[in-house]
Amino acid sequence: MGSKSKFTLKEKLFAHLETWRLYTVIWCGLVSLAGSCVASGEFPPLNISLLALFIPMMGWTAALYLSDFLDRKLDSIQKPHRPIPSGRIKPYEALVIGAIFAITGFFLSFLLNYKNILLVFLVAGLVFTYTKISKSRGLLGNINRGIVTVIAYLFGVFSINKPIESLPIYIWLLTLVFLFHDTNSNLIGAIRDMEGDKRGGYITIPVKYGIKISVFISLILTIFWLSLALYLPFNYNFLKTEFYLMMLLDIFILISLYLYLFKAIRKYSREKALRFHEFFVIERITLASAFIIGIAEVYIGIIIFVCAILVTSTSQYLLRKRYEFVEKK
Repeated sequence: MGSKSKFTLKEKLFAHLETWRLYTVIWCGLVSLAGSCVASGEFPPLNISLLALFIPMMGWTAALYLSDFLDRKLDSIQKPHRPIPSGRIKPYEALVIGAIFAITGFFLSFLLNYKNILLVFLVAGLVFTYTKISKSRGLLGNINRGIVTVIAYLFGVFSINKPIESLPIYIWLLTLVFLFHDTNSNLIGAIRDMEGDKRGGYITIPVKYGIKISVFISLILTIFWLSLALYLPFNYNFLKTEFYLMMLLDIFILISLYLYLFKAIRKYSREKALRFHEFFVIERITLASAFIIGIAEVYIGIIIFVCAILVTSTSQYLLRKRYEFVEKK
C-alpha cells in the first residue's frame, strides 16, 4: 500500500511531462514540416501540415519513453532523480505510454501515404538500434541519431505525395544538413553526459578522446552543415530572402554558443555542458524555422517560429534542469 501512495497524481503527471522533453520534441516536428514545405514549394494544406508536424513528435516521444526504459540502469548511476529510477514512472508504464504514442502516430500515418508508413517502421528500428546498440559506440551512435532526424525530414517530404523521381536534387542534398547537424547535436549531448557514460561503460567520443577533441569535431561538423545550408538554397534558388535573414540569427546563436564553449572548456562541469546544449536547442529551432519561413507566407512562418521558441524556452526553463540534475532543497 505504501508504494501506491508514495507519489501523488500531480507528481506522476509531471514526471510524464519531464519524459516528453518538449524542448527536444518540437525540433523533430519542425524538421518534418520544413521538409513538407520544401517539397511542396509552398506551405502545405492544413491537414498535411498538422500531420507532418505532430506524427514525428509522437514518434519522438515514444522513442524517449523507450530510451528512458532501456537506460534506466545507466540513469540510476548518475541521474537517480529521473522519472523511472526515482519510481515516479514504473518501467511498464513507460512501455505502455510509449506504445500509445507510437501506435497513434502509426495509424495517423495512414492518412498520408505508403512511404510515410514505411518510414514509421524504419525510424522504429533506428531508435531501437540507437538505444540498445549504437549509443554506447561513439560516432556510430551520433550518426544514428542524425539519421533519425533525416527520416523526420523525409517524412515531411513524402507527406506531399509527389513521385520520388520528380523530387529535385536539392531536396536530397538537404538531408546532409540535418544529418550532420543532429550528429553534432548528439555529440554535444554526449559531452554533457560524459561522467555517467564513463561509469556506465559507454565509449562515447568525449569519454574516449576528451572534451577538446569532441569540441573540435563539433566545430568541423557545424562548418560543414552550415556551409551546405547556405549554399544549397543560393545555388538552386528555392528559398526566399527571408531564409537568409533567419540564418543571420542562426549564425549569431552559433557564434555565441561556441564562444561560450571555448570559455567554459577549461573548467568542465555538467552544468556548463548543459548550458551549451541549451544554446543548440534554440539554434536548431531557428534553423528549421528558417526553411519554413523561406517557403511559407512570412506571417505564418513567424507565428510557427515564435510558438516553437516559446514552448522550447519555457520547457527548458521549467523542466530541463529538474530532469538533468537533482533538485536542491
